[in-house]
Amino acid sequence: MALQDTVCTLVPYFTVHDGKLDEFKALGEQMVERTQSESDVVFYGFSFSGQRAHCREGYNSAAGILAHLENVDELLQAALKIADLDLLEVHGPASEVDALREPLAGLNPSFFVMETGFRR
Repeated sequence: MALQDTVCTLVPYFTVHDGKLDEFKALGEQMVERTQSESDVVFYGFSFSGQRAHCREGYNSAAGILAHLENVDELLQAALKIADLDLLEVHGPASEVDALREPLAGLNPSFFVMETGFRR
């Protein structure tokens, strides 16, 4: 039976500075470990294509995204010293996206509102 899709996703892409890929990957592993304790996370992980990194992450709510960002803030700040945040998208239902507009404004994301879809 299909359910309404209410998962909120962050879609960040980074370009890691030359010579810093191993350090960035180590920070990513620490973020994955720390994120495992979060109750609102649906999925979380890093993938790579050369110097480009992507964090694939989904949460049950906007509150979950905000709690996650607080939980990994120290590690994220370290990562942003050795990588550029090239793109950040936020996807989710209108009410959840609206709850993230102000708190995430400093990261300059693009916001996408889910209008139709399902999940199993």
